Amino acid sequence: MPIARAQFATRCESCEHRTLRLFCNLTPDALAAFGAIGTSASFPRGATLFREGDPGSAIHVLCSGQVKLSCTSPAGKVMILKIAGPGDLLGLSAVVGGQPYEVTAESLEPVEVRHIGRADFLAFLAEYGEASMHAAQTMQTEYRSAFLDARLLALSSSASGRLAHVLLRWADGVTCGKEALRFNMALTHEELGSMANLSRETVTRLLGRFQKEKLLAIRGVKVEILAPEKLRELAEA
Repeated sequence: MPIARAQFATRCESCEHRTLRLFCNLTPDALAAFGAIGTSASFPRGATLFREGDPGSAIHVLCSGQVKLSCTSPAGKVMILKIAGPGDLLGLSAVVGGQPYEVTAESLEPVEVRHIGRADFLAFLAEYGEASMHAAQTMQTEYRSAFLDARLLALSSSASGRLAHVLLRWADGVTCGKEALRFNMALTHEELGSMANLSRETVTRLLGRFQKEKLLAIRGVKVEILAPEKLRELAEA
């Protein structure tokens, strides 16, 4: 359950992430209209924003914090697909397509989320062509990212490359284009392994190796990527 709820007004105009995220980077008129719809809510760690299979009734704009997106097989196996960060639109394709949510969204830390009902969001897209274009570009970017992830997991024989790819994608997503690639490791090694198709033991070993080689630094839950280019070389090998 949300721990606070309030009407949004001009928060979008002062958001530090806005210009670094595709959809929210709107012209002043469109941004003002976007800021006038929806409500905000603050959720604690471990809250479920929506579940896989639920009706796609609202867009969820992640304003702060991290959210885990996962899906479940018929046998009950859970696969973590992505860690969403500030500026991400959760449930976009389901709402635009009038379909159920494809994933479950769960907060990994306290988060602030903006909810916009499907009817209001579609009316906003119909009125502002640039927003419609941004929505289409956002879905295309998400599709391409999912395709690249699937190709890497299916074709890469390098465990270090798969883990490097997951860490880079996570850092890029939550740092919103900032130069310093720092984030909170809000997953267990087993959960991180599910994203990279690796065992928990392999993840632990590789993280130790990456630290020894000065590719990243881990202090508690704080992770900083020190050598992103070298990690990219591993990911692309």
